[in-house]
Amino acid sequence: MGVKAIFAEKEGDHRVFRRGLNINQGSRVLVVDDVLTTGGSVKDVIDAVEKLGGNVIGIGVLVDRTRQDVKFTAPLFSCLYTDAVTYRPEECPLCT
Repeated sequence: MGVKAIFAEKEGDHRVFRRGLNINQGSRVLVVDDVLTTGGSVKDVIDAVEKLGGNVIGIGVLVDRTRQDVKFTAPLFSCLYTDAVTYRPEECPLCT
């Protein structure tokens, strides 16, 4: 496709681009993740992109398992939406 692919890594409580990976001012960026649950990690990546002057033009995920309406500053596309129920370990019916 002739486009650059880079990744963000977790550092403390946010995401950064390391290992010589960078986003140029004004770059159009598509943020891609495997599973969307709360939206926290995607929002962290969006913040890291915008901090470097990039423009997030869209978000793509393989699986969207959000149970609430998560708002982003760019359009979201998911390959699959599933309503996955999650439990705290002490409340899991399979664990009791």
